[in-house]
Amino acid sequence: MSQIQAISAAAAGTITLGGDLTVNRLGYGAMRITGKGIWGPPADKPAALATLRRAVELGVNFIDTADSYGPNVSEELIAEALYPYPAGLVITTKGGWERSGPAQWLHNASPQHLTEAVEGSLQRLRLERIDIYQLHIPDPAVSYDASMETLAKLREQGKIRHVALSNVTQEHVERGRKIVPIVSVQNRYSFADREWDYVVNYCAENGIAFLPWAPLGQNRKALEVLEKVARELGATTLQTALAWLLKRSKIILPIPGTSSPAHVEENIAAAGLELPDAAFRELSNVTPPPVSYRVSSIPKS
Repeated sequence: MSQIQAISAAAAGTITLGGDLTVNRLGYGAMRITGKGIWGPPADKPAALATLRRAVELGVNFIDTADSYGPNVSEELIAEALYPYPAGLVITTKGGWERSGPAQWLHNASPQHLTEAVEGSLQRLRLERIDIYQLHIPDPAVSYDASMETLAKLREQGKIRHVALSNVTQEHVERGRKIVPIVSVQNRYSFADREWDYVVNYCAENGIAFLPWAPLGQNRKALEVLEKVARELGATTLQTALAWLLKRSKIILPIPGTSSPAHVEENIAAAGLELPDAAFRELSNVTPPPVSYRVSSIPKS
């Protein structure tokens, strides 16, 4: 029998970001509501809109997106589905990557581009201020400090409430914090992919939220262990993987994504899944080879 007790994001408890934004500790990632290759409109727009609305109905009050999802499509759909936004809903978006086609990603974290990106996100999301704005990824052709100083300036101007980071090392977080407070970090992380364990630990020590993406990992052997544990719990593999993340650290805020209302219900049900200590240890002991996307077109969050 499943040990899932309720379908509500509130069952995961809460986390406070930046000292003033308290949200349920299971969010929603809005990358998958766009077209194939994270490009263009979704094949089923009504389903995409219904998925967003259903997530909020089930207690999700933290939605993660980016201007590069579509591009622009994800942000536009969020506004269409949910505006005027319910009280307490936090939308975090990102900038620093541009798109030229399906599954194609181009660095651009120049001060000019980030300034224009923030303005564009404000318009598409119909917001006067973005609660949390993330640098999507450091740009190797642009001074990292210049990128962060730009976001700090936009925060001072009141266009951003809090600044955050994505796809970064601990050094990036430490350097960024010298310029502007950092409220969250979003990196690839799962029970089977713990390359960024040290960043999770750093975030926990410094009161910074950690948003993991790719919660299932990419290793077949690891998934076999996950499938076994899931069967024992009467849960899905993704629910079990999310339950591991929730138990791993109180600063972890999972943001599973889907374009299906039914699947969003399944994902959010993980908030109420009790993962026994023995199952947590079994999953934690999985040590697959390091993940590499060098030969893949899979985008990073």
